[in-house]
Amino acid sequence: MLKIRSKYNLIRNCCNITSIANPVYSDRESCTKSHANDVPKKEFVNFDWMNRQRRDEARRSVLVQVNSEKSFDELQLYCNPIAKIRSAHHYTVAQDSHYILLELESAKEADALLDSCVYNDDSIKQGIPTKSHFLWFRTGPTPKLQPEKPVPLTSLNGNKLVDAELPNFLAAAENVEEQMNIVYESTKVTDLGMRTRYLAAQQIMSSVEGMFPHAIAHPFGSSVNGFGKVGCDLDLVLELKPENDKTDSESRLVFHTKSNSYTVRTQLSSISDILQSILPGVHNVRRILQARVPIVKYKHEYLDLEVDLSMNNLTGAYMSELLYMFGEMDQRVRPLVFCIRRWAKSAGLTNPQAPGRWITNFSLTMLVIFFLQSHKNPVLPSINYLKTNARPCDTRITENINCTFLRDLNLMKFKTNNSQSIEDLLLDFFQFYSTFDFSKRGISLTEGEDITKPDHSAMHIVNPLEPELNISKNVSLEEMGRFCIECRNAVWILESDQEREMKKGPVQPWGLMKLFKLNQSVNQPKIFIQPRLVQIADLFEEEENVPYVRRNYKNETTRKTIEEIKKKNKKDLTEIGKRFNQPRQR
Repeated sequence: MLKIRSKYNLIRNCCNITSIANPVYSDRESCTKSHANDVPKKEFVNFDWMNRQRRDEARRSVLVQVNSEKSFDELQLYCNPIAKIRSAHHYTVAQDSHYILLELESAKEADALLDSCVYNDDSIKQGIPTKSHFLWFRTGPTPKLQPEKPVPLTSLNGNKLVDAELPNFLAAAENVEEQMNIVYESTKVTDLGMRTRYLAAQQIMSSVEGMFPHAIAHPFGSSVNGFGKVGCDLDLVLELKPENDKTDSESRLVFHTKSNSYTVRTQLSSISDILQSILPGVHNVRRILQARVPIVKYKHEYLDLEVDLSMNNLTGAYMSELLYMFGEMDQRVRPLVFCIRRWAKSAGLTNPQAPGRWITNFSLTMLVIFFLQSHKNPVLPSINYLKTNARPCDTRITENINCTFLRDLNLMKFKTNNSQSIEDLLLDFFQFYSTFDFSKRGISLTEGEDITKPDHSAMHIVNPLEPELNISKNVSLEEMGRFCIECRNAVWILESDQEREMKKGPVQPWGLMKLFKLNQSVNQPKIFIQPRLVQIADLFEEEENVPYVRRNYKNETTRKTIEEIKKKNKKDLTEIGKRFNQPRQR
C-alpha cells in the first residue's frame, strides 16, 4: 500500500501545472496603464494573464522528434551553442514515436534555433518546405561542447494515462475526500498537455501571420477552463482582428481590403486547405461547414491531439473564462466536478461517442456550479454578481452577445463561509438533485437560483451568456429521470458504505470505487437496443437464496430515508415502464 501511495505522489507531482509567475498585462486586460514587465501582486492568476503566459511560452518552444528519451543529452549538447533550454518534456505517441518539447529562454532564441534548421532533400522534392516549430533530430557527429548547467527532462512519458492504476490509488486513500483529490490530480490536463495545446494554437497563428499579424487562436473549452481531462480534445477559435490602434488612427493611408462577401464558411474552407496541404503533423482534415457554428476538425499527429477549429465567435472562449474563474474561486470546485463527471460516465449517463439524448459533461458542470451557488451556505456567487461588479475594461461583446462580467478575481468581495469537506458536498449534490423538480423548475446560474421553466424540455439549464438558449435541450425525459434515479442510488451507496476494516487479502471496493463501479462492468449507453430503463430495474430486484445483509447506517433517520428512496425508485420505474410499453399512436 505504501508503494502505491508513493507512486501516486510521484504522478501527482508530475501532473501539477506549474505556477504561472510574472503575469503580463495588455492594454485590453487592464483598467490601468501598466508596464509590460510589471508584476501585479495578486492572489489569483486571472484567465487573460494565464492565456498570455501560455502563448508566450508556446512562442519560445519547439517540438523535436527523437529516437528515444535517451537522445535528449545529445540534443541538449547540439542546441546549447545556439539557444539555451529552459525546460524539456518528453512524451510518446503510439508507443514508438518519441518527442521532446523544448522551452527555450526567449522567443528570440527560438527564432535563432529555427534559423539554424535545414530542409530534408525528400521534403523539397516531394512536399512543401515549411518553416515551423516542428522538427526532427537526425543522426550526426556528437557535439563536444558541454552546457554550463545541463537541464534535466522535466517529464518522461508525460502523456501517459493513469486510469489503469486509479483503483489502486483510490484503495490506498485514507478517506473519500482524499479519493476525490486523487481523481482530480491524476486525471486532469497536465502541464505538458497545456503546452502542446498552446503549441497547436501557435501553429495556426504562425500560418496566417503574414496577412494577419495580430490574429489570435484562442484555445477554449475543457482544455483551458481547468475542467479538462488528460487526452481531451482541443477547441480553437481563430480571431482575425486588426491591431487595436489601426482603426481609429488619423493616418490618411488606409489598407485595401476585400469586400465582406466571403463568409466564415468560405474563410474556414480556405484555412482547411492550408491545414491539409502545408502544416506539418496535420492529418485527416474534415470540414463541417453547415453547422450552426462551422468548424474544421483535424488530427495533429505529432501532438496527439484532436482539434476543432472555428472562427470569430468568441462566445466559447468567454464561457471558458467564466468556468475558469469559478474553478479558481474555491479549490473544492474542480475535484467535485471531476468526480461527478466520472460518476456519470460509470452510470452510463453520458455518451461522448455520439451526440443525442444524453446529458453532456458541460451540462453536468453547470449543474455542479448551480448547486454550489444555491447551497444554503453558498460556495460560489451568481453570475449576476459578477456582471453587477464589472468595470468598463471588462466589456466584451461578440456576435452581438454581451459577455461582460468582472474578470479580476482579486477585486471580488464575495467570500464563502462554507467550510464543508468535498466529501460532504458530493453527498449534498446527489441529495439535492435526487429531489429537484425538473418538470417545473429550470436552472439559472445567472440568478443563482431555480426559475419557472419557460418551455417543455425535460431539463432546462439557461445558457449564462445567451439566456434565450437551453444548453440541456437535447436531454430526453427518460435520461432526466435516469439522472435523478442515479442520484438517489449514489446517496444510497455513499450513506450505506460500511466502515473499512484493515485486513489482509484483496482490498474491498469502498467510497468512490463503489460509486464509479471500478473493477465492475460499466453501463454503456445503448442507442438502438433495449432502453436502459429496463436494465435499471435489475438493481432493485431481490434475488432468491441470497442471505440478507444488514447495513450499518449513520443514524435511524438515514435508514428510513434509504428505505423511502428504494420504494420510490420501484414505484417510479413501474410507472415509467408502463408508459414505455404502451403502443405508440401513429
